Amino acid sequence: MIRLLADEGVKLILLRCAGFNNVDLEACKECGITVLRVPGYSPEAVAEHAMALAQAVNRHIHKAYIKVRENNFSLVGLTGVNFYQKTAGIIGTGKIGAAMCRICHGFGMKVIAYDMYPNKSLDFVEYVELDELLAKSDLISLHCPLMDSTYHMINEQSIAKMKDGVILVNTSRGALIKTDDLIAGIRAKKFFGVGLDVYEEEGANVFENREDDILLSSVTARLLSFPNVIVTSHQGFLTKEALEAISNTTLSNACAFAKGEIDPANEVK
Repeated sequence: MIRLLADEGVKLILLRCAGFNNVDLEACKECGITVLRVPGYSPEAVAEHAMALAQAVNRHIHKAYIKVRENNFSLVGLTGVNFYQKTAGIIGTGKIGAAMCRICHGFGMKVIAYDMYPNKSLDFVEYVELDELLAKSDLISLHCPLMDSTYHMINEQSIAKMKDGVILVNTSRGALIKTDDLIAGIRAKKFFGVGLDVYEEEGANVFENREDDILLSSVTARLLSFPNVIVTSHQGFLTKEALEAISNTTLSNACAFAKGEIDPANEVK
């Protein structure tokens, strides 16, 4: 595809997102195509969605909504836990992870984090090694990029190190979690709840209406079969403010490229 674009004279690929793992950067380099992205459209949008997922699975909002619509006002199966004075473990403290740290701190949680490059502005956060974070956290939220070092970082071994009854949230990249191992952990009742805005093999589902389709992948069906799992449709970024920021930055990237004034922070190399 990149070679075809180059043959047509295309010199710039504009990504309306922060991630760039779907682009063959080597091919772009060979073809003389610049790749620009939107690295920080609205960190708060994604972090707020992560907390919404955590709260929803904790307080069983999805189950309560369905019960009440059927005129069932029983409280059976709806007991949650206080987040106040619990420990939040944030993996990755870039812009989105930092926003999640501040949200958890506002809930009165103790916030610990793991990142190769600690964020010095988060003076209320205690940075620890990954194994310690896994062992101590009541809520674990993933906010790191997908790289060789983070691929399937949540797997059978790391899940075994977590507290029993932990809440796990992923709004970053689906392949951070090895899905088969996650499902095994859910079946073993390791998790109080799991909230996923991204998951492996989501590609054919993202932004599509597949109500009348028979899903060929069993991953989505298996995840949705668990009463303590909430899956949303890759919508963490979807706020009015974030969409405006994405549009403005994308247009600014195009204009800067035309003027030869590229912002290095937005260029993918």
